Order: sequence, then structure tokens, then C-alpha cells
Amino acid sequence: MDEALLRGLVPGVLGILVRRGADFAAAEDAVQDALVEAVRVWPADPPRDPKGWLVTVAWRRFLDATRADTARRRREDLVDEEPAPGPVPAVDDTLRLYFLCAHPSLTPSSAVALTLRAVGGLTTRQIAEAYLVPEATMAQRISRAKRTVSGVRLDRPGDVATVLRVLYLVFNEGYSGDVDLAAEAIRLTRQLAAVIDHPEVAGLLALMLLHHARRAARTAPDGALVPLAEQDRSRWDTGAIAEGIGILQAALARDRLGEFQAQAAVAALHADAPTAEETDWVQIVEWYDELARLTDSPVVQLNRAVAVGEADGPRAGLAALSVLDGSLPRYTAVAAYLHERAGDTATAARLYAEAAREASDLAERDHLTRRAARLNADRNR
Repeated sequence: MDEALLRGLVPGVLGILVRRGADFAAAEDAVQDALVEAVRVWPADPPRDPKGWLVTVAWRRFLDATRADTARRRREDLVDEEPAPGPVPAVDDTLRLYFLCAHPSLTPSSAVALTLRAVGGLTTRQIAEAYLVPEATMAQRISRAKRTVSGVRLDRPGDVATVLRVLYLVFNEGYSGDVDLAAEAIRLTRQLAAVIDHPEVAGLLALMLLHHARRAARTAPDGALVPLAEQDRSRWDTGAIAEGIGILQAALARDRLGEFQAQAAVAALHADAPTAEETDWVQIVEWYDELARLTDSPVVQLNRAVAVGEADGPRAGLAALSVLDGSLPRYTAVAAYLHERAGDTATAARLYAEAAREASDLAERDHLTRRAARLNADRNR
């Protein structure tokens, strides 16, 4: 049973049902029923045309539901219009589904859940486990999202930036349960890149590949975080790095710079350095300047302060940090790091301990606590 093939067919099958007249919510339910049937039937009797098989079964399930639902009597004329089984048209509805699932009327969490379900082909249980919420809660979230977009007509170009933000949210969830959301986000972004020629789509794909390439080296065997400068670079995925840099270079050559391309450029400079000491921090600062111009994001300015501290010395980094809002997430951790680099270990230890108390992530909290303890131990020797 090729699960990747099955899930890859979902957008096309769903799009065909919608074009035939099914509303989004009913079509999505029918496709999920067809996927369940495929898992049951295909191992023993694989179809010659998997997509055509799914379309036929899903359409029949939709018609069955339509017949049984008295509230949808007005659509009974669809019952007698079932197309004959056979090859389906080679029309790619993937892009339309991306825009529908990332509709601005949805909250970010609902858009992510609907994208994973309708475009990614994940089950409600898998999505719930990935987000560590009860299956019933996720089912309600998805049902509300489907109702919201059921009456939406996509008669105008969709917002690519919104779609990319949703995919980036998926990627940043990383790994939980039996679904690797980072890998799933990469798969979905590849799928999007195949149907839309846009430099920011390429930029996001490059960014994901470059970050994901370092995944194996980010944690120690006991689960502790390993900072970038201390990572074993032999464990980085050089194939993914080469692919990411190649995609990024092609996107940058089009001279339509966007946020994800600039972020990917920073990631590429980290990935391309043979050692932490050989990192081109001057160029990284320049890319953060571009990012700040594009996004006006205080988080970008926070990251820029770290880069300035590496390029021009920790005192310069602290000066760049001083003009930012101290309530920013990770502000205290950055201040602790720059004070440590400047040799002020007493202040650094105090700030690391404070940052640990503020951290919501357990692994990050443990890392910051260990940094504070190490500095205190060194000072007391």
C-alpha cells in the first residue's frame, strides 16, 4: 500500500468533486470515505487507474449522502448525472484547494488543520495527535473550517502569501505523534511549487530544506538541545542542503526578493559554512537588513542583534538589542548570550536563569538552565 501515492491523489480527487457540483464539506467527507475504502481494498485488488477509482468511489459516496440528506433535496438532480467510470481529466486542482484552505476568513489554526486534511490527506486522528489535542476537538475545528469555506467562490486570484504562511506554520510544528509535520510541510510545498511558478514558493521550499537538513544534529541522544555552533556538521544532510541552495539561487536570480527567500539566504550561509567559526556573519547581517526592510518584524531585529554580535562583537550586538522591546520572546536569552560573549558571566548567568523561567518549551528551558548552572559553577571555582 503506497500511502504517499494515495495522499498525493487527494487534491485532484477533491477538486474534481467540487467542479462537478459538490460543496467543499460534502466532497471532503466523500473523499475521506473513499480513502478508507482504498486502504481496505487496494492491497488485495490494486486498481489500474488509482485516481479514477478514487473519483468514482468518492462521487458515489457523495451521491449516497446527498440522497440521504433531506436538507439537500435541491441537489437531487445530481443523482442522475453520475459520469461513467473511466479515466479522469488531467486537470490539476491542487492550487485552488490551497487557496481555499488558506482562506482569510479562517483562523491560522483552522487553515492549517484544513490544509493537512484536504490537501495533505491526513486523517483527523493524525492531525489531532500531531497537535496534541483530543480527536473530537480537532474534528470540530475541521468541521467549522469546512462549513466556513463551503460557500466560497474562488473567482479571483488567491493570496499566495497566505498559503505560504499556512505551510510555514505546519513546518514549524516539527514532529509529534506518528506524523512528521516538517516532512509533510516540505511535501506539500513541493506540490505547490509544481503547480505555481512563484519565487517565494521556491524560497519557502529552500528554507524548509535547509532547516530540515540540520535536524539530526539539533538534539543530543538524551534529547537536550544542541546550539547551532556546537552541532556535529557531519550529521547534516548535504543532499538537502545542496538542493535547497540550488532552489534558492534560481529564485534569487529572478530579482523578486521576498521574505522567505531572504530567510533562506540566511539559512544557506549557515549551512554552507564548514565550521561555525567560518560563518559569514557580515553577509548574514546584510540579509537581516533586507528582511527587516521587507517585514518590519521585531523578531527579525532580535535575530539581527545576534548576528551583529557575531560580526562586530558582543558590545555591538548589545547596542542593537538595547533599542528593542524587552518583552519580545527570547529577548532575555539573547541578552544572556551576548553578555556571556562579552565576558560578563555574572549577568549572563542571571539572565539565562530568567530566560529559563520564561521559556514555554521544556527542551529550551532545560538548555537555558544548564547554561546558567555552568556559568555559576565556573565562577565559583
